[in-house]
Amino acid sequence: MTTKQKRTIKEAWVSALQSPKKRDKLLIGSFIVAIMLLGMPFFFNYIQNRQGPVLHDWVLEHIPPHDVSIAIFTLIWGMGLLILIRAMYNPVIYINYVWSLIFINLTRMLTILFISLDPPKGLIHLVDPITGLFYGNTIITRDLFFSGHTSTLVLIFLCLEKRNDKILAFISAAIVMVLLLVQHIHYTIDVIVAPFAVYIIYRLVRRVFKIDRLTNYED
Repeated sequence: MTTKQKRTIKEAWVSALQSPKKRDKLLIGSFIVAIMLLGMPFFFNYIQNRQGPVLHDWVLEHIPPHDVSIAIFTLIWGMGLLILIRAMYNPVIYINYVWSLIFINLTRMLTILFISLDPPKGLIHLVDPITGLFYGNTIITRDLFFSGHTSTLVLIFLCLEKRNDKILAFISAAIVMVLLLVQHIHYTIDVIVAPFAVYIIYRLVRRVFKIDRLTNYED
């Protein structure tokens, strides 16, 4: 990273922290996310001990299961790195992502809590050492409806601003949706519902918290 890039990043974040509206959303949002991450292992351990029905999934029945963990892991965390880099230069991207993520996670926790399902037949456990930290380093298979992996990539797509970034995020999301079915990690309905749920939550969050008004020049 060049000296100019470092200066640009510093100026962007100093400016954001000097703006009361941006600063409050940055600090409060980060705090809430930290609390949620600490509580997630307890939640997932709870839902893993429940039982539910196995859904009849016509699509999965016609897809032989294969382990594509490396491809899923690479796409998700590669796009995660991309949005992190973009957010370094534009704190509004970070605000947008964090507040949308909070309500997406809350919604997912509610749907998972009230819709108890057993995992699909032929499920192959996803090997992802980073995500495993949020699960308490235990294997979780009942966090099904709706897909968190799909939600993550769709949210990244929505939050990115550059055209080429969006194209890359869209392609990555589409590929991961297919790969989740190939590995039988999710039911088809889990994957299909996720983009619609994320988009609705994203739009509501931007409107309610007035993120559209947080331009780089707003005090």
